[in-house]
Amino acid sequence: MESSARGRRVVMTGMGVRTPGGAGTKEFWDLLTSGRTATRRISFFDASPFRSQVAAEAAFDPVAEGLSPRQIRRMDRATQFAVACTRDAVADSGLEFDALDPYRVGVSLGSAVASATSLENEYLVMSDAGRNWLVDHAYLSPHMFDYLSPGAMPAEVAWTVGAQGPVTLVSDGCTSGIDAVGHAVRLIREGSADVMIAGATDTPISPIVVACFDAIKASTPRNDDPEHASRPFDRTRDGFVLAEGAAVFVLEEYEAARARGAHIYAELGASATRCNAHHMTGLTKHGREMAEAIRKALDDARADATDIDYVNAHGSGTQQNDRHETAAFKLALGSHAYRVPVSSIKSMVGHSLGAIGAIEIAACALAIEYDVVPPTANLHEPDPACDLDYVPLTARELPVRTVLTVGSGFGGFQSAMVLRAVA
Repeated sequence: MESSARGRRVVMTGMGVRTPGGAGTKEFWDLLTSGRTATRRISFFDASPFRSQVAAEAAFDPVAEGLSPRQIRRMDRATQFAVACTRDAVADSGLEFDALDPYRVGVSLGSAVASATSLENEYLVMSDAGRNWLVDHAYLSPHMFDYLSPGAMPAEVAWTVGAQGPVTLVSDGCTSGIDAVGHAVRLIREGSADVMIAGATDTPISPIVVACFDAIKASTPRNDDPEHASRPFDRTRDGFVLAEGAAVFVLEEYEAARARGAHIYAELGASATRCNAHHMTGLTKHGREMAEAIRKALDDARADATDIDYVNAHGSGTQQNDRHETAAFKLALGSHAYRVPVSSIKSMVGHSLGAIGAIEIAACALAIEYDVVPPTANLHEPDPACDLDYVPLTARELPVRTVLTVGSGFGGFQSAMVLRAVA
């Protein structure tokens, strides 16, 4: 085992994705490269009382996904997404998990709001839709622990593959996906695991979550044009579009993957994370914290700024985020920031909170796989303050060997990761 800080090399050999506009990885990539959007008016509940009434909902059928009635009853929707993605990733990897030492297999799953949907549903049942202050516990679901404890989510994934190694949930807002995958990378590098199931899941389209973002005016009120409501880096942007989704990967040590002839999507560097210690929801104008995370991620990957062929932006579509990111890219990448293509897939699949970081990692790996940079949809009037190449409207074919992906989350979290092609 290597004893250096960087340790063993880590590669992605399996992928499973569930997002709005697609039931799997192929559909997800087709949506991105076509520049189509999956943002629509909310159909899960009556959203008419809310300021923002649009979201990106996934057409997810747990029965069609092969989940049993007991599993469907036990698992929150976000957990169902994670299990479905895990099954896909395992099949895609070609790895025989039954032949592995289970104590060398782990799980690192990210989620911002965990089982918020089921918790809200149970409260509505117990309180008779909020009419009763005193509730009768007899109406409580026997699976309430699974909804209340976020740790139940990675546990379900671990049971799916028989993982008995390190199993963790990472929850630090909208950077959870990047940070969960980064944690998995570190465990393999340091020798604590040989194979990790890593990714993130969130299904936050519920009245309580919508109300929370309404209260701080972070989500878009563009209800009359939901397909064009998510418009990162556009002068007319007015907030993000809430979404749901998940992405899960099989990560393993490079030499083992190569020895078995595995298909390798990309090599992953561990994520770098910084906090602005500034404000729970506000961002600094200079972007130094994100720039520092980018520099650390580049150092971890032994990459120079000029090596970056594509930047997958956080690109939430809020006024402050997009300018904050633009400043950070300039600080971290210098003059190369003006030459490298940058785009936000949230323009097409919305913002699925903790899950989006993992979904964006999937997009980065596929960009490397196919030498295509996804576009920023709905970018018709660029903000003069966002003066980089944000790949408006149309996907771009070009050689993609090294990709930077970043995330920004409430609490001041700023994260970055570098993915590279393996020759």
